[in-house]
Amino acid sequence: MNIHEYQAKELLAKFGVGIPAGIPALTVEEAVAAAKQLPGPLYVVKAQIHAGGRGKGKFKELPADAKGGVRLAKSIEEVEAFAKEMLGNTLVTIQTGEAGKQVNRLYVTDGVDIAKEYYLSMVVDRATGRVAMIVSTEGGMDIEEVAHSTPEKITTIVIDPAEGFMPHHGRAVGFGLKLKGELNKQAQQISKQLYEAFMALDCSMLEINPLVETKDGNLLVLDTKMSFDSNALYRHPEVMALRDETEEDPAEIEASKYDLAYIKLDGDIGCMVNGAGLAMATMDIIKLNGMFPANFLDVGGGATTEKVTAAFKIILSDPAVKGILVNIFGGIMKCDVIAEGIIAAAKEVNLSVPLVVRLEGTNVALGKELMAKSGLPIVSADNLGDAAAKIVAEVKKAA
Repeated sequence: MNIHEYQAKELLAKFGVGIPAGIPALTVEEAVAAAKQLPGPLYVVKAQIHAGGRGKGKFKELPADAKGGVRLAKSIEEVEAFAKEMLGNTLVTIQTGEAGKQVNRLYVTDGVDIAKEYYLSMVVDRATGRVAMIVSTEGGMDIEEVAHSTPEKITTIVIDPAEGFMPHHGRAVGFGLKLKGELNKQAQQISKQLYEAFMALDCSMLEINPLVETKDGNLLVLDTKMSFDSNALYRHPEVMALRDETEEDPAEIEASKYDLAYIKLDGDIGCMVNGAGLAMATMDIIKLNGMFPANFLDVGGGATTEKVTAAFKIILSDPAVKGILVNIFGGIMKCDVIAEGIIAAAKEVNLSVPLVVRLEGTNVALGKELMAKSGLPIVSADNLGDAAAKIVAEVKKAA
């Protein structure tokens, strides 16, 4: 789950992390009122969407030379003008794709005199089962280019959760940022605070870009993105309350109600699979056969009729889907039970696109027999390769 910048900063402030003063706003009037509560005379008006690259983004409804989603205002009047331009308009960034995201919230912050920008982030390194803290002296909007062109400017510090954050980790951060004296001490302190927040909140990603050195010699978090492990959200109702469903795909929201793991993709073959690894393999083999998956959808180990029906409805809600491939291994669930669920779901949703089903596991022969006798145009496949070839052929035939 992702949250907005202002929400992430409010969470980090509880761990002692230094952030500029700022107030969220949902309307132009609220943005003006927020600016009046800040010291000024400089203000920053920031579009709040779940995507990076806002500073270089462009608004669809505004002229091509209009400023992006992060703007420096030199007066209350400019705050008002920027708020009017941003709210309700669609911001397109490198991370949103061409569709962009509508700006429904703003964050008005106090201006900061910046001497230098740095980069600091934390992610879970699944290869080592540890937390990787990544720092660079080259913070700002072009960090992706830095990683690509000058990787030597990036330092990675790996932290064992069993050991926790130790003083040598803080020193490594200060060294990686090439800071000295008081700033080095601040870097050690802020990296410790960020690690504590990362672990306490069950984050999957925490990015500070930029972490800035102010002209009066302090380190402040100027911008941040924070993502959480969805499996741990039950431990954090205060974080769950920050969820903004307007920033999420409606199909993904619907899938979460049935405990389905669903991610929309850009292809035309809908996939319904049980198990993340099998789902990845299914998507790969569809591409190998010349077409592209329209989604990742994992129904999990207990594929009930209700789940299968919901999955079919979610897949078919995507107008790009031209066919569906079901690839289920009946381990905990028996294949005949799964077949009954598929038949019931196909009837309920009035299936109108080709459907290929590959079942394997307990009672597989009975499951195939049930589908054959259902009277529905379900194409049965013997293995994954056969299934992918058949769904591609069926879609091409129906075109």
